[in-house]
Amino acid sequence: MRITPVVIVLVALSAVAAAAAEHAFDWPRWRGPDLNGISKETGWSINWPAAGPKALWKAQVGIGFASVSVAQGRVFTTGNRNNQDTIYAFEAKTGREIWKHAYDSPLDPRYYEGGTSATPTIDGDRVYSLGRKGHAFCLDAATGKVIWSKNLNEELGLKGADETPEWGYAGSPLVQDNLLILNVGTAGIALEKATGRVAWSTGKSKAGYATPVPLTLNGQPALAVFGAKAVYAIAPQDGRKLWSYPWETSYDVNAADPIVSGDRLFISSGYGHGAAVLQISATGATKVWENKNLRNQFNSSVLINGHLYGFDGDHGNRGSTLRCVEFATGTVKWTEKDVRPGALMAATDKLIVVGDAGELIIAEAQPAGFKALARAQVLGGKCWTTPLLSNGHIYVRNAKGDLVCLDVSGPTPK
Repeated sequence: MRITPVVIVLVALSAVAAAAAEHAFDWPRWRGPDLNGISKETGWSINWPAAGPKALWKAQVGIGFASVSVAQGRVFTTGNRNNQDTIYAFEAKTGREIWKHAYDSPLDPRYYEGGTSATPTIDGDRVYSLGRKGHAFCLDAATGKVIWSKNLNEELGLKGADETPEWGYAGSPLVQDNLLILNVGTAGIALEKATGRVAWSTGKSKAGYATPVPLTLNGQPALAVFGAKAVYAIAPQDGRKLWSYPWETSYDVNAADPIVSGDRLFISSGYGHGAAVLQISATGATKVWENKNLRNQFNSSVLINGHLYGFDGDHGNRGSTLRCVEFATGTVKWTEKDVRPGALMAATDKLIVVGDAGELIIAEAQPAGFKALARAQVLGGKCWTTPLLSNGHIYVRNAKGDLVCLDVSGPTPK
């Protein structure tokens, strides 16, 4: 074949298209591109052998509950070993460790294993991470080189029991334009993402454990920040508190992310508190309904076709059950007691659930009743970390830091 400039351009375009397709369903941050725990990925399979999906690779990342992020062929997560937190980058196809960055941070196993909680966020060629003791990092995604780092507790004077959450910071970083939003302090802070300089702060009271969620109020951008004692609406440009809605929970544990649907906001907490849907505007929030039908203690629910799917549980997840609840009314549609409590995400109207003992379950996301489509034991130990589907791989992680990458590539039967 005669090589011409046109042929060269076509070959280059084909390579670009192939690379784009390979990374089409990257998951660069906690709760995914749309921040709702739902993937648009369709080319994945539930036709597993009896033993479950093939394990492509495994890694040991240290103690913790952080999930993984996937971007441009790399997998990122965190864990703690020997009182050091470590941020890892692996090759998505092989599990080869590309780089890691460690820093001193106590394991702090208070009533549970301890370790890291927040998931790294990928924005272009940068990785942003928040440690449980207020260590914030911006790293080069390809090399792990530190671009900037901060000890936020020291810088902001957040040192006492009334100023820092008992189980450390757990909300993942949220990039909004040129700002990095963190659930640190009363109702969050913002750092300049390029430099780490504090752009605004909302106060020194204890933070909640959830990740900030963007929303729109009367056509203007805002943030829903679940604090220790309330959910706040914050103006992202300057940190102004637009309004707050009180929501107090035992031990100040507001951990599950708020879920936005139009002009309504779902919030939920465990320890017997319950859930509510709020009607929201630029000036305030009013209760639509509140009950105890879906108590998300620490893992978030997903909202699909007007129905919430998540774990309702009490202290320590004892007696937790998987439930479907109608968003508009709070009515329970079904309860499945045979699924061990853990965490979930969704894709193509299917729930991807991992039970706390490492069973992976794919089920239909529909209110008529629970229907498991596939299930397999894929990992041991305590599995409270949200599983992740990205580019034909499902990632499952346990508390002691065993991370497995499962091959589910291929067409999903209708």
